[in-house]
Amino acid sequence: MKPELQRRVQKYGWDYSSPYYETGWQRQLWPAQKRLLEAASFQEGEKVVDISCGTGLVTFPIAESVGPEGSVTAIDLSEGMIEKAAALAEERNIQGINFQAMDAEELDLPEGSFDLAINSLGLMYYPDPDKSNREMHRVLRPGGRAAALVWGRRKACGWAEIFPIVDRRVKTDVCPLFFQLGTGENLQRSFEKAGFEDITSDRFEVTLHYDSDEEAIIGAFLGGAVALAYRKFDEATKEKAHAEYLESIKPYQNDEGYYDIPGEFVIVTGRK
Repeated sequence: MKPELQRRVQKYGWDYSSPYYETGWQRQLWPAQKRLLEAASFQEGEKVVDISCGTGLVTFPIAESVGPEGSVTAIDLSEGMIEKAAALAEERNIQGINFQAMDAEELDLPEGSFDLAINSLGLMYYPDPDKSNREMHRVLRPGGRAAALVWGRRKACGWAEIFPIVDRRVKTDVCPLFFQLGTGENLQRSFEKAGFEDITSDRFEVTLHYDSDEEAIIGAFLGGAVALAYRKFDEATKEKAHAEYLESIKPYQNDEGYYDIPGEFVIVTGRK
């Protein structure tokens, strides 16, 4: 897919999914995102850029960690995500966050202006993640740190059948290489190419818990990467796709109807 088209797919897809993202993913992703925040090791007073901030799942904890003397610039390609995050920040009276709609591959931010850059589950969607990591490196001051979280290997993520299930009905054009960065040492190598030093890598598993069929369907179809394609389904197609997805995750369902779906993640950190 051409980069321009992929960016457009991502922008409008996440606009559509923004109302459902927290319902489908907030609780499930928190263990991995908490580990990312710990790896980043925020300090009071630091200036942070949160790239692909979404609805603010890591943005808000970062703002609390850096305190009133620090600041957070939170950017996302999706204006829907930015609007949702900004509304939540106002509702919760969280200060010190500057939300901006922006392309991660072309950061409209001054060189050397941040102490720390973080990217939580955004890199898989970019046409050129290497370029994004170079931009992340550029906006850091000398000695500044970066931390990124991506999904791991396809075979280690029990929800991964969502992509072929949707593609058989409507071509998602989401990201044919979605799991590439989390395979082998690809993310670590991308950090190296961007110029980072003192690089660390952490691969780990997290169980994604869903209380019901409905919650699992919201996460997979409405709150995630295939939301744009899913909008094209008629009701009969939706029902068939739902049934097929639930069948794919049935091995992870217990007798009470709960799902505990395996997921793998990779965190890479580096220093400028």
